[in-house]
Amino acid sequence: MLTPYEIAELTVKALDNKKAQEMKMLRTREITILSDYFVICTASSSTQLKTLSDEVEKTLKEKGEAPLRREGHRSGGWVLIDFGCVVVHLFMKEQREFYTLERLWGDAEEIDISGIINV
Repeated sequence: MLTPYEIAELTVKALDNKKAQEMKMLRTREITILSDYFVICTASSSTQLKTLSDEVEKTLKEKGEAPLRREGHRSGGWVLIDFGCVVVHLFMKEQREFYTLERLWGDAEEIDISGIINV
């Protein structure tokens, strides 16, 4: 069984492999019971949004971690994948600007992902 950090790290790597944009990992453990981490990114198209969500689910299923639920619609410009301890938020640019999760969860610690992604 993977730790919450390992799930978040694998998520970031999967998203980076499929060229997710403006990726952030927030540690939410101290401020909410919803999850330990949020991973947030932007997709450049509805096709990429589907690719990103499929890649995250495939990568984590290979490690024995299936999502508890998936919400949202590619056509609506956002997808949420809930792994319990990690919640993945995938947005098109307009929806990300509308929901402003980084501002909403401004008390969460932003984790430096530069050592995880291919820079």
